[in-house]
Amino acid sequence: MKKYGKETAVGIFVLIGLVVMAYMSVKLGNVTLFSDDYYMLKADFTDVSGLKVNAPVQVYGVEVGFVNFISLNQKDGLAHVEMMILRNVKLTDDAIASIKTSGLIGDKFVKIAPGGVGDPVKDGDTLFETEPALDIESLISKFAFGKV
Repeated sequence: MKKYGKETAVGIFVLIGLVVMAYMSVKLGNVTLFSDDYYMLKADFTDVSGLKVNAPVQVYGVEVGFVNFISLNQKDGLAHVEMMILRNVKLTDDAIASIKTSGLIGDKFVKIAPGGVGDPVKDGDTLFETEPALDIESLISKFAFGKV
């Protein structure tokens, strides 16, 4: 029977710890290593206040994906949002993407109202019908200061 030295035992212990940390990071961090289950949809909004990467994307109130990337489109001054949608969710190009708030002052998410008569969307397509986020703070301040 072969005995291992202390250095070998510590090395194996550290390796097991790194594997467990990597697994937990992927599992808890919502990291998708294999994107075969999703396809990408894009949408441009005039305002995405409060929307964050990894925010849910919902259709009929059911979570069907997440926000993958948010950037500013310098060319037309719009906020560009890339979403990852589950492959089994079929949408058409006349769908409407809206930014909604969960509860009164909750987190923002993207709600997609599926179309009905448009062409099916493919990976990388853009939804052109969008509705920006409703800015509750500005509405309250307008009401409070009588600037309605």
